[in-house]
This record gives sequence, C-alpha cells and structure tokens, in this order.
Amino acid sequence: MTSHIQTGAVHHIALTVTDVARSREFYTGLLGFQQIAEYGPRALLHNGSMMLAVGPALEGAGSSDRFDENHVGLDHLSFAVQSRDDLEQAARLLDEKGIPRGEIKDLGPFQIYVLAFRDPDNIQVELTAPY
Repeated sequence: MTSHIQTGAVHHIALTVTDVARSREFYTGLLGFQQIAEYGPRALLHNGSMMLAVGPALEGAGSSDRFDENHVGLDHLSFAVQSRDDLEQAARLLDEKGIPRGEIKDLGPFQIYVLAFRDPDNIQVELTAPY
C-alpha cells in the first residue's frame, strides 16, 4: 500500500455565485469556456482541459454577498496561457471590456508572469505565463 494518494490535473472547480447567467457569460465570453450542460441550477462549462461549474448560493444569500479570499477556502483561480505576449493581449482585452485588472507581475522565484483581475463575484482570476 502506498503512503499517499496519486493525483493528476484538476478535473473541475465548482464556484458558488450570486448570478449564474452573469458568471456564465463572464467565463464563456472572456475566458473561452463553452457551456456543455446544465445540472440543476448549475451551468457546467469546459475549456478543453477542465470543467468549471457555476451555481447559485444557498437561499438567503443576497446579491450583495461577495467573495473574500481572506476567509477559509478558495483564494484565487489561475489559468495557464502560453506566453507573456498572451498576457499583454489579455490586458488589452480586459481594458477594452472595462474590466479592472492589475499590472503584469514578474514572479521571478517561480519563473512566471501573472495578470490578475476579478470575476463578477470578486473572485480573483489570474492568467499565468511561463518565462
């Protein structure tokens, strides 16, 4: 018997959101996910390598409820892109769409560049490119 569980790539991530339609449009329209199914009130999206489910908050959570990475749980999502050029193109697209973003950061110790922005529920999304 082994002393650990062997895992592979992330299969899927499920996000609780305040407005499923708005989040579906964000992830499909901006990040190229395609809706592949509905599972009850959830939209199941896929980008060719992973599935992302977006579903409503429990009853009683209001539309003013916002994500906070300073609470226990998810901190952020990071999607890989091919190059720093891709990050620069993404920055231009975010600007065109009026989506606030950070600057492209050089994280030398990790040999990556990172561009951060937020989804409609304030979840930080990063695009990460290798050196």
